[in-house]
Amino acid sequence: MLTVHHLQTSQSERIVWLCEELGIAYQLKRYLRDPVTRLAPSRIKALHPMGIAPVITDGSLVLGESAAIADYLIHRYGDGRLSVRPVDAGYADYLYWFHFANGTLQPTLGRLLGLRRLNLPDDHPVIAPSRTRLAAALHMLEARLAVQPWLAGAQFTAAEVMSGFSLTTMRMFEPVDLTPYPHILGWLGRIGERPAYRRALERAEPGMVPALGAVAR
Repeated sequence: MLTVHHLQTSQSERIVWLCEELGIAYQLKRYLRDPVTRLAPSRIKALHPMGIAPVITDGSLVLGESAAIADYLIHRYGDGRLSVRPVDAGYADYLYWFHFANGTLQPTLGRLLGLRRLNLPDDHPVIAPSRTRLAAALHMLEARLAVQPWLAGAQFTAAEVMSGFSLTTMRMFEPVDLTPYPHILGWLGRIGERPAYRRALERAEPGMVPALGAVAR
């Protein structure tokens, strides 16, 4: 049976959400972070050499990397749902925004999180370029969502699943004020209304209040 190995407050939240959106039967195994280091426990490393989440097991298959897992689930179990076919309009938009999450948005937030832990001032020459890059990414998202309700167009797709984490749960680690971005906030509101998203959080992060507003609390 398909098993999703979910690390507390991590990108593996995406995979739980995707399974709920696709209606896939799966087993969920939850792992808590080390209370001191906040890293994954050794049991995750026993599954995959990188020792990070997400990881799925499906029979003899062990697969990491959230984008790879998402593609696998969509095409292995979802009959292509929540993606856009190459012959359809919006295919390039879907590809771009699906990969924007791990290619631009999440790495930028992760870099800022690491730099902030060094207690450097905001105007430090190492931090400033990352803040500029984040601002550019947010302005791109805002402009896109000003003309389309979802990233790939009129329909919700896995592109939302990929980027949603970065502007919800990730903001609990690296705060980002979204007050200047009303269309991003509208998009987060639509995400928060989805039953599958709510079910995923109830299963993966019981008791957690998702950061769907302008300021993460």
